[in-house]
Amino acid sequence: MDGKVAKSKYLDELNEIQRQAVTAGSGPVMVIAGPGSGKTRVLTYRIAHLIQQGVPPHKILALTFTNKAAKEMKARIEKVIGPVANRVLAGTFHSIFARFLRYDAHLIGYPNDFTIYDTDDTKSVVKEIIKKMSLDPKVYQPNIIRSRISMAKSNLITPKLYGSNEDLLSQDRINRRPMTQMIYGKYMEQLMRSGAMDFDDLLLQMFRLLYENHDNVKEKYQNKFEYVLVDEFQDTNFLQYQIIRQLVVYDGSPNNVNIVGDDAQSIYSFRGATIENILKFEADFPKVQTFKLEQNYRSTSYIVNAANDVISFNKKQIQKKIWTDIDEGEKIKVERCLTDTEEGRKVASLITEQRNRYHLKYNDIAILYRTNAQSRVFEEHLRRHNIPYRIYGGLSFYSRKEIKDVVAYLRLTVNYRDNEAFKRIINYPKRGLGNTTIGKITKYADDNQISMWEAIGMVPLSGRAKNTLLNFGMMIKDFQERAKTQDAYTIASYIVKKSGILDLLKVDNTPEGISRVENVSSLLDGIKEFIDTDEIQEGQTLEMVDNKSLATYLQNIALITDQDETDPSLEHVTLMSVHAAKGLEFPSVFVVGLEENLFPSYLSQGDPAQLDEERRLFYVAITRAEKYLTLTCAGSRYHYGQVRNNDMSRFMEEIGGDNVDSVISVGNTTASFGSARATRASISGNFKKLAPIKKVDIGIDPSDFKASPSSAIEEGMKVLHLKFGEGEVISIDGARDNRVASIRFDQMDNSERRIMLRFAKLQILDS
Repeated sequence: MDGKVAKSKYLDELNEIQRQAVTAGSGPVMVIAGPGSGKTRVLTYRIAHLIQQGVPPHKILALTFTNKAAKEMKARIEKVIGPVANRVLAGTFHSIFARFLRYDAHLIGYPNDFTIYDTDDTKSVVKEIIKKMSLDPKVYQPNIIRSRISMAKSNLITPKLYGSNEDLLSQDRINRRPMTQMIYGKYMEQLMRSGAMDFDDLLLQMFRLLYENHDNVKEKYQNKFEYVLVDEFQDTNFLQYQIIRQLVVYDGSPNNVNIVGDDAQSIYSFRGATIENILKFEADFPKVQTFKLEQNYRSTSYIVNAANDVISFNKKQIQKKIWTDIDEGEKIKVERCLTDTEEGRKVASLITEQRNRYHLKYNDIAILYRTNAQSRVFEEHLRRHNIPYRIYGGLSFYSRKEIKDVVAYLRLTVNYRDNEAFKRIINYPKRGLGNTTIGKITKYADDNQISMWEAIGMVPLSGRAKNTLLNFGMMIKDFQERAKTQDAYTIASYIVKKSGILDLLKVDNTPEGISRVENVSSLLDGIKEFIDTDEIQEGQTLEMVDNKSLATYLQNIALITDQDETDPSLEHVTLMSVHAAKGLEFPSVFVVGLEENLFPSYLSQGDPAQLDEERRLFYVAITRAEKYLTLTCAGSRYHYGQVRNNDMSRFMEEIGGDNVDSVISVGNTTASFGSARATRASISGNFKKLAPIKKVDIGIDPSDFKASPSSAIEEGMKVLHLKFGEGEVISIDGARDNRVASIRFDQMDNSERRIMLRFAKLQILDS
């Protein structure tokens, strides 16, 4: 079939608006594609149709954000028109522009065989510059400087422009990094001398190549491609859009640029993406043909209507109304739990219920959260319920580096013979110990059949290294002594601060750095919850509830973390952040942690643009669900070691009441849905503020609560618990200090809790 296009009835597979978008004539075309509306099909069929109409395949350029998307696109086109699809140039922005630069980089001073530096390479260059400038690496952390340079490049800010931008310079002074602009300049000089480009340069230097137009190179690429198509256009940054404009805007050209995207799914501003690109596209291309794909083929009407309700609160958007002809299905289920622990337990229980009631497979179910740190509580309860799971696009909570680092300190505190823990932390945070020194310690320990910890006081070393090791040893001994008398949370908090880990992580204010701090905070919150609880969890022994020591805590998490990893070929529930879920879909979705300052994030408070993006993120989350959508929140959760009461997320109140159960009761509190529009007032005309919501509690004032002696509690009594509310003691087993009560609590759906009476705070209501 070489040179020939296969005949196909592909147009018959499209609805009317999809067909119009696919068959649109020349000129700029914008396709606004709602979730589940067949975006990929329209994009691929558009390319196939162009070829059917006589456009040479090699004259078509398709830009994507992942190599996987480009590969799938070409495979779909080939199914429609045959092998000729392979002549279409489709790939990521970076891969396509790297190919172009291989031919023309010499025009802007780079060799055509330039090296592409990866993350480690660029980090190494930045570290070297910081060292040569005698700057404090704890302040000028390489990752932070790299992020700053990347931000500048994505906004077409060269080192020279950076130096004249007072806003950027002021930000650097506030962050105690006034030399950032100078580092940026030296970094670019070093890359030029090395004949190298980093990933951002593949875009920045491509723009230079087109903008400066040496040897009419711009006209060459403009003539090379008759059509330029861009997928997920809402995710483009300022620089990417400027390159596209250079490729398609020129005199005498029909401006054949086709973009496909959805402004309501623009959620990557932290990566530099700007929603303004898609919002102003019609103004930049006045003759654009716009097609809105509004029929959703994925979700039930309850889910689609809820998504419409929520996104309508965003002021800056391209108006559209998503609809579906899929049967109504199940209304959206809302679970407002008393605590985050209860939320984890409830989600695990509901997964089992859905498996039994709807015959779902584990692969059909996903749990979505705003921050990765939230995975901990769900991982723990899924394991306790023997539900297999996998973390999508990331690591299990206890496998994350910062968590393993902290746990290694805790392990060495409890057991000085733990050589693996010792090796992990001996030079973290950096103490200036080289591999040679650590090698000597290892050899001495092996030769003398002792632990590495014992060896540090005996191995012959030079003065500087010896002093460093002695200081390390004194710090660990301090931890060990304190651990003998302090509970797990107190000593763990002390270790995190005294070791320097927390200070080191806090310096990095990139999104990744903030996430690492949140993870360590979540670990400490889990330890605080461990020592505060009087309830016997599944898998715990009486001794583990009785003893709140660091050693007992480590034993507790070992029961969770030492299980075999889930075989990826077997069924599993998927856990992921909402950002990672974009583009995916599941029959059943749980969106968890829907509380103010969590979702929406506390970072968005007071910033209308950021709050709008948080709302788009929630929109993405709920539209991942096909049939069953469950929204959960907790009335209280641990935050930096303290129990914090939470307001329900404003986003939940923005959902119309017809799409969810009309009233959700928790204890003595009721929350209604769909009332937000009547109770919101405009602030600065930019976003709406939710009317105050009552705290989720059980109506108990802690100051009025008086715990009764545990010895007085007997079977059949009515009791009051600060966290679980009123309940009835069903049975008591054990003797004296080991008495354990099974109590059925009214506000916990009459479920039973096993509580060790020695630690319980229970008030007898009657006898």
